[in-house]
Parts: sequence; structure tokens; C-alpha cells
Amino acid sequence: MGTGERNQEAHVPEGTTGATNRAATAPGTAASAPRTLAEALRSRPDESLAALLRTRPDLLSPVPGDLTQLATRAGTRASVVRALERLDSFALQTAQVLAVAPDPAPYDAVRSLLAGDDGDPAVEAALPGALAALREQALVWGGDDRLRLVRTARELLAPSPTHPSATGLGPTVAEATAGMSPGRVQEILRAAGLPATHDPVSAVAALTSLFTDRARMTELLDSAPSDALTVLDRLVWGPPYGEVSADPPPPVRWLRDHGLLLPASARTLVLPREVALHLRAGRAHRTTEPVPPAVAPLREFRPQVVDATAAGQAFMALTTVEDLLAEWNEGGPAVLRAGGLSVRDLKRAATTLDTTEPTAAFWLELAYAAGLLASDGEADERYAPTPEYDDWLELPPAERWARLAVAWLTATRTAGLVGEQDAKGRTLSALGPDLDRSPAPEVRHRVLALLATLPDATSPDPESLLARLRWERPARSGPDDLRSRLAGWTLSEAELLGVTGRGALTTHGRTLLTPASGAVERGALGALAAKALAPHLPEPVDHVLLQADLTAVAPGPLRRPLAAMLGVLADIESKGGATVYRFTAGSVRRALDAGQTASDLQAFLTEHSRTPVPQPLSYLIDDVARRHGHLRVGAASAYVRCDDEAMLGEILADKRSQPLRLRRLAPTVLATTAEPAALLDGLRSMGYAPAAESAEGDVLITRADSRRTPRRAAPVPVPDGPPLPDETLLDAAVRAIRAGDTAATVVRKEPEAARTDGSLPRTSSAETLATVQAAAMTGSALWIGYVNAEGTASQRVIAPVRVEGGFVTAYDHTADEVRTYPLHRITGVAELADDPA
Repeated sequence: MGTGERNQEAHVPEGTTGATNRAATAPGTAASAPRTLAEALRSRPDESLAALLRTRPDLLSPVPGDLTQLATRAGTRASVVRALERLDSFALQTAQVLAVAPDPAPYDAVRSLLAGDDGDPAVEAALPGALAALREQALVWGGDDRLRLVRTARELLAPSPTHPSATGLGPTVAEATAGMSPGRVQEILRAAGLPATHDPVSAVAALTSLFTDRARMTELLDSAPSDALTVLDRLVWGPPYGEVSADPPPPVRWLRDHGLLLPASARTLVLPREVALHLRAGRAHRTTEPVPPAVAPLREFRPQVVDATAAGQAFMALTTVEDLLAEWNEGGPAVLRAGGLSVRDLKRAATTLDTTEPTAAFWLELAYAAGLLASDGEADERYAPTPEYDDWLELPPAERWARLAVAWLTATRTAGLVGEQDAKGRTLSALGPDLDRSPAPEVRHRVLALLATLPDATSPDPESLLARLRWERPARSGPDDLRSRLAGWTLSEAELLGVTGRGALTTHGRTLLTPASGAVERGALGALAAKALAPHLPEPVDHVLLQADLTAVAPGPLRRPLAAMLGVLADIESKGGATVYRFTAGSVRRALDAGQTASDLQAFLTEHSRTPVPQPLSYLIDDVARRHGHLRVGAASAYVRCDDEAMLGEILADKRSQPLRLRRLAPTVLATTAEPAALLDGLRSMGYAPAAESAEGDVLITRADSRRTPRRAAPVPVPDGPPLPDETLLDAAVRAIRAGDTAATVVRKEPEAARTDGSLPRTSSAETLATVQAAAMTGSALWIGYVNAEGTASQRVIAPVRVEGGFVTAYDHTADEVRTYPLHRITGVAELADDPA
């Protein structure tokens, strides 16, 4: 870039309020060919810079000061590795080809290495898009006649003995003969039938010319022994290295003598890159993948069937979470010292839910991710429902499901890992640490998005879906292949949750894909999903059918107040299309402990039963109520008091009371060292119905939901790298980078004392004041050096407006705003060069 051109780019007309949006130059022209990545970025329009920062958000932390800093940061190893990991298969193959091609490489050379000598229409059609993606991410720069892969990416992708390339190619002839003696090179030339040369450089060039000449290479290989061709076949697709003995067999000796195998070490030979490409018919990869594999349909259903099936499963998901947390209403299992749930407690949870342990772990993690379950934080730490669980229960069923679905979709916690071992050999427990996997939300979104590409109510072939995911992120599909495992778990979890029905994406499941543009917040997304699901859920009923065998049948999902009361008064015996509740002495006593009376229970059943209250059930309620509270238990450590002395004698005489270690303190009082809760449980197991009382002698009313954790936020997902910037941040960042680049590249009038390194010379306070005042009067711009209060030095381009009181107020082109600077913090000033135009 010439001085006049730089001056013209840097000049900011008076009155401008924003950075200049520079137009991209035509690639491939000699006059505009960039010499560095920074120059290539400088020629991009603002929209292209924003696209770069959007695809590589790590470049924004912090915002680069100018385009040179942006280019430097884009070439760091960590950033390049992250960018390569997000390339699809064909874009990555294109980058790998650029790593083994000459630097710089023309477009035709890249196309030839990908398509081979015979050509490939699919490769030729997809290559411009792949190069555009690499250019957008600043991994490739330069015109089509001089394509350059950034240095760090070349170092990562180029083949070496310790780091084989995915292409399977070895070093070039020039690289392989770098340490070879000139005499040995001349021997190879004579064996290959080439004339001798006067220097090693021309000898290597002659050998390279031979290996890249298809006709002459064909003649040379036709003269080779058949066993030698077999050796080449073993090495052609990689790895290109082979070990040999001190006295190699004749086929290997012939290949070595003719330069078709070159020594990499004393016992290792390597197949030169040019020879391998000839044997491969010019292809760098055995198989190129220019077209993403399609997700194949497996089976088609009627949309009504899919939505109805998923709605039933969604309702079952709500019931399962409620049953799980209801079991832990009075306090769940203890938290392990290392965090998480023990294997024994996970098995108990699976038994409670009548499911497998992996499925129980999923429901536990789902409730935890939704903020419905947490540890109580006490000294004897235990799991319990949170206050948010009570709020959640009050929501309509569709909204409750939506909250679970959104929590599942955005959570990084991965229930499928439960039971596996970490890197240190420790078993990963449910609700424990180390279950976060950052790619999980992105994989779930992508799986649902791929399901949405199929026709409505169509289930996918799982293998084709996994193949598509591997094509989209091949660099992350390593030996562990976490993405494929996450995708498999996503398919099964989506079915459990009711996001899919019979494997096909549902109508309400499609609404979960709405925030692909980032325009819909989490709460709004849940509202959309709830609205789509609500018509498919069964309407709650407000009645049950009481039967003479002490059971009640709920013909559908019960309304919340009815279900809550019936859950206290009776035990669930079976579930399905209709839920069966059984009344027992223990369940009736539980309702009485909760503060109900016999008349309250009779009135409740009469109001909500479509059948008359059976006589056996009325007798059961009256009988338990008559005995309830006859015994009173309090804290002595614990005591039992009763007006019936004979009953207390009966308890003392019963052998089942021996573990309680009761002793009589008075005719109507027994005492024990056991805790009141243990005494209550022991007497109830003996068939009595004691009631707990306070220190004042009042009956204590217990509630089933009495144990709750303090208010706790749901676990925050662990991000997979820096967060994606929004459009406002991108616009501000691009303007700041442009303004900083203007200050860094501006052409200025250098005084005689200017330093040879181009840095700003220091000026005295008088010179600084005079120059700034003159610029304020003429409306011209200045280039200043400035040190802020923290001691950080920077260079800025300002247009002074007012100078008074030791401060200069100016429009700062670097910050794109009006600022005030103390004159004593300005270290030096220089006028900008005149605009040649």
C-alpha cells in the first residue's frame, strides 16, 4: 500500500462521526494483492469483519485495538485450533490440502489436489464455498491466484514424522533430501535415467520434475519389479513411513535407488509426496466429502399420531418428576462427600419410578437443571425439592412441561455419563460434579434441527443422522466421539421427554428451534412450546370413583388441589390410563397428621367422588381418627403420655418396644433416649397411632412438603467457549477496530526529531499546548500519545474542539466519540499529513 493510498484511507474529513466502511478489493489483482493477513483484513468491508468476529468470538476477548492485533490474535494456536474444530469435513479437507500444497497455492492446484486428475464435479461445485468459509474465518487469505493458509494452521495440518497428516502424505522431495549428500542425490538421478547436474538444488528440481511428470513416471514405474509396486501400494495412502533393515530386500532396494523411497532416518524410508500423488492420480485424500450426507428417513407416521404419542409421554414426564420429588418431600438422600448421589440411592430412585438406573439419572438431572431439586446446604446435607418446585406445581401442565424442555435443551449436564469413570478412575455419580459437557446444548439443537429437515411426522435413520453430525464437526469426532454419544442420548431423552413421538419431531418440538437467530429469549421460547403442546394434553378431571375395596380410580389426570390432597390421603397403587389409589390406615393417619379431621376427610371424599363413599372406607377413617392422638410423643429426649394407663402397660409388655428402651416415669408417662421421630415410627410400626406434640402440649401438624431447600438458582450451563456476540456488540467492536486501525496506520507529519522506529516523539508541554490550540482553531486532526490514570499508553487520532483549564475537548476518531483529555497526560503530538486529493 503506497503512502498516498494510506494517507487517503486515514484522512477523516471534518465533521465525520464514524469509522470509514472500506470496500473490499477485488481478489487476485496484482495492485491490491495483500502481503499479510492484516492487510487482507484491512481490505474487508465491515460486514465481513463482523462475520469473522461472529464465527470466532474468542477474537473479541478483549476487543482488538486495531486490525494488526486482530490478525495476530487470529493466528494464535488456541484460536486456530478452535476454528479448525468448527469446520465441516470438506472445509477441513480443503485446509489440509492447502497445508500440503505450495505456499502460496493457486486455485487450480487446490482443485486438482481435491478432485484428482479425472476431476470431480461435486468437488468443483463445493470448493468455492469451502474457500469462502475459510476466508471468512481468516484461516485463508489472498486472491485465488495466491491462496495462503495462516501459518499456525499450516503447522497444525502439515505432515511430519511425529504428527501425520489426515491426507497420509509424506514430505516433498526437497524436504526429504534436505540432509542428503550431493553424491547420493546424483546417484538417484543416474538410476532414474536423468542427466547429472552441477549442484544439489538443480538435482532436486530435476527429480521433482520427474515425479510430477505423469508420462515419465508411468514409464519409470513400468520398469519397476512387481514386488516393488506392492510395497508402494502399502504406503501410498499412508502412513508413508516404513522401517527397513540394514540389508533391505531387492524390491525396497530398487525403490530406494531410484528415489521412489527416500531415507528419513537410518532405519526408516519415506514415500515422497510427489510420488504418492502420482500413484493416487493426483488426489490428496482417498475419499473427499464435498456433499454432506443426507439424513435418511426411517418411517413415516400421521402427524396426529406423533403429536398424540408425544403428548402422552410429556404428561408422563410431568408425573415422573412429581413422583420423584414427592418421594423426597420430607427430605431426600444424603449428599456424598464428593458431591452427588450414591449408587444405592440411585437404585432406590429407579425402584420408586419403576425404571432403569440410567433413566432415573436422567429425571434427576432434569429436575436439577430446571431448578426444582437441590441440596439443602445443611451440616447433614441432603437433597430436597426447592421452593421453585412449589411454584412449578401451580403452573398449567403445558407450562410445566415447557420449563422442563427448555432446561433440558440448554443444560450442559449430561445424564448419560452417570456410572462411567473420569480421567482419574472415579465413578461419575448422578447430581455430582464433572457431568458438564459444553457441546451438549449445541448437539441437542443440531439433532432437533436435522429432524426438522425431514418431512413432518418422519423418524430418522439414526446411523445417517450420526454420519451427518460427524461430517459437520470431524475434528471433534475423535476416539471418544462425544458428539455421537451426545446425539444418541439426545434421541432417547427427547423421546422420554415428549419432544419427539415415535422418533419423529413433534409440532411443539419444532417450536424449541425458534431461537436459532437468538431473537427469542428463554421465557418466550417456553411460552411458544407450551402453547403448541396445550391442545394435545388431556384435560384434568375434578373427580374420582370410590370403590368398596378401599380404592379410588382417577379416570384421568387430576386437578392440582385434588391430586395433592388425594396423594396425602391415599397411596398410589398403579398408574396408566387411570390411576388407582388405595386407602390404608397409614395413609389416613398421614392425612390426620397434616391437620385434617375425620369430618374433613368424609366431606372431601363426598365432594369429589362420582360414587357414594363406601361404608368400609367411612369405617376406616372413623376408626383411625378415634385412635389418632390418643398417645402423645414429645421431647424428653422423647416421651409418651397417655391417659390410659393400661395402654402404656401394654406397650411396655410388648417385645417389639424393647429397641425403644422405654421406661415409666409416671402412671401416664413413658420416657426414652430415642429421638421423637424414631419413637413415632416405632409406635406406628407396632400398630398404634401416636401424635407428636409441642413443648406446650399442642398437637404438631406435619406437612408433606415441609422440607424445602433455601432459594437456589438452577445450575448455570458451562459455555463452550466465549459467548456469541450480539449485533450491537459486533457493530461497536468493528467500529472500535476500524478507528484503532486508523490511528495506527495514519500518515503524520514527522518533525526532525522523529524517531526512526516510527513511534511518536515526545514534545514539551509548551509545544503540546501550542499544537493543540492551533488544531482547535483550524479544525484539523492530530495524532497524540496518551497515558491514562492507570499508566496505560495509547496512540489516538483526535480533532480538538476546545482547549481550556488544562484540558482539551476533542472528537476522538479512535473511540468514535467526544472526550476530554488532561494536557499533562499527552506525551507527544504530531500533525496528520495533508490529503493528496
